[in-house]
Amino acid sequence: MTRLTASDGHELDAYEVHPDGATASIVIVQEIFGVNAHIRSVVDRYASFGYRAIAPAVFDRQERRVELGYDEEGKAKGIELVGPIAFGPAMLDVAAAVDHVAETGPVAVIGYCFGGSVAWLAANELPIAAAVGYYGGQIPAMVDRSPNVPTMLHFGELDAGIPLDRVQTIADAHPDVAVHVYDGADHGFNCDARDQYDARSAAIALGRTLEFLAANDVV
Repeated sequence: MTRLTASDGHELDAYEVHPDGATASIVIVQEIFGVNAHIRSVVDRYASFGYRAIAPAVFDRQERRVELGYDEEGKAKGIELVGPIAFGPAMLDVAAAVDHVAETGPVAVIGYCFGGSVAWLAANELPIAAAVGYYGGQIPAMVDRSPNVPTMLHFGELDAGIPLDRVQTIADAHPDVAVHVYDGADHGFNCDARDQYDARSAAIALGRTLEFLAANDVV
């Protein structure tokens, strides 16, 4: 674990892996379940590809060392924690992570669920090279924002929280954004700790993400 300091003075933990020879970095933004075992495994995976990877614990503003399970109790607790944090404070924490790893080279932000919406904002507001959002439920409400960097979004066809007409609204408003919809996939399809996990869709999305990062010099 690494300790970061946001621009407002708040100190937070972050799970970081810095492989030798890394020349680019990935900031992983958590779901509403905290920097749990799954999010740490995502950091580990990107580090295995040679990236310096870090996941800031944005829930530290409410409660430290949050690791929730993917059951109804965990979901309810995550919703309780994420409400007061919203996007402003979370962006300060993600910005601190971006600053922390910037010395290594180009930085991309990749977020999941709540983090997917944060990644969309990061593409608008932070000094990064690229952004990738997985099933960010608040992106349709922020469709008037225009990313300043190359951006890719992944959605599940069966995600009731992000209906396909809203996904299409994003695609129509931002033709330069790569928007992918995965047939038969639900919200959370990338997470192998959830019942909604879809191995095929997760693998395709990962391949597309890695190609996208390389195409935009985040390597």
